[in-house]
Amino acid sequence: MFLAILRGFCKKVDFIVKMMGYAASYLMPILALIVAFEVFSRYFLNKPTVWAFDLSLFLFGYIAALGGAYAHQKRAHIAVDILYVRVSPKTKRIFNLISYTLGIFFLILIIYVCHEKFIDALKFGTRRQSEWAPFMHHFWIMTIIGSVLFIAQLFRDIIVDVFYVITGNNLIKKGER
Repeated sequence: MFLAILRGFCKKVDFIVKMMGYAASYLMPILALIVAFEVFSRYFLNKPTVWAFDLSLFLFGYIAALGGAYAHQKRAHIAVDILYVRVSPKTKRIFNLISYTLGIFFLILIIYVCHEKFIDALKFGTRRQSEWAPFMHHFWIMTIIGSVLFIAQLFRDIIVDVFYVITGNNLIKKGER
């Protein structure tokens, strides 16, 4: 029963992070179109836009925030494997637990800072300091959402790795994601 709950939780987190990663990937062509339009406007029409830079900056931030947990899920982040490749699978999981714990700590700090900035942005109507001057509150919310997703993915990975360290077995079999 308890193992079924753990597996169910892990699979739900995997699904949510995967869907958010896909959602972030749909923002990429929009970002490319905005940048292409700005280049066309600036260099061919000699009329740069006031909004393209800010909008592309926000979209890139959204993609990074929503895609970070998905990149971790797919093990696409850069890693330094000098020591990691030379140790046993159990020791690798212990290394993972240490790095995941540090990651969660860092992400909690990000959430705290972004929450404060979000409250300030609502309270004072904070805008980006540019010619277009869009509001900033949405950016802080998206960063918080991305950080929460990343924490959920790291927590899921902690569960899987603790299970392996204790039992020597995988909680989720290959291809079950």
